[in-house]
Amino acid sequence: MIQILFTLVLAEMALILSLLFRTPLRKLVIVGLDRSKQGRGPLVVKSVGGTILVFFSSTIYSVFSVQKRLSEAGFVNPTDEVLMAHRLLEASLIGFSLFLAMIIDRLHYYIKELRLLRGLVEEVKNLKKDDEHRKSTAPAEVKKATQMISLIP
Repeated sequence: MIQILFTLVLAEMALILSLLFRTPLRKLVIVGLDRSKQGRGPLVVKSVGGTILVFFSSTIYSVFSVQKRLSEAGFVNPTDEVLMAHRLLEASLIGFSLFLAMIIDRLHYYIKELRLLRGLVEEVKNLKKDDEHRKSTAPAEVKKATQMISLIP
């Protein structure tokens, strides 16, 4: 189980790194995350996240039960010590994996918002540039029109 959790944590870290830096892979990851958040995707993600959370709480409960046994016995049993270390490693990997999943979700959200805001800023810049162009050309056109009118008898 620990090998699977290490693989999951490393995959999540690679996903976060691909989201942080502007690479061709980033666009592919964003499209994949967009598609996973459509249709039944959110339901699947929530159910998997809930299952992992239940598994996390079960592992924490197991750690506390082993710790209680150790304190009641008064001496350290080598088997309980190995079991405790295994469960602590498992719990920390699951917790870290859940945390990284939350980080991935927030990064995806902020990247999408940043893209929308950049598009709006470009739109406003274009509108401002068009407005300035109209203001600068309008007086010249008015002068030309008045000169043309004054030339007509």
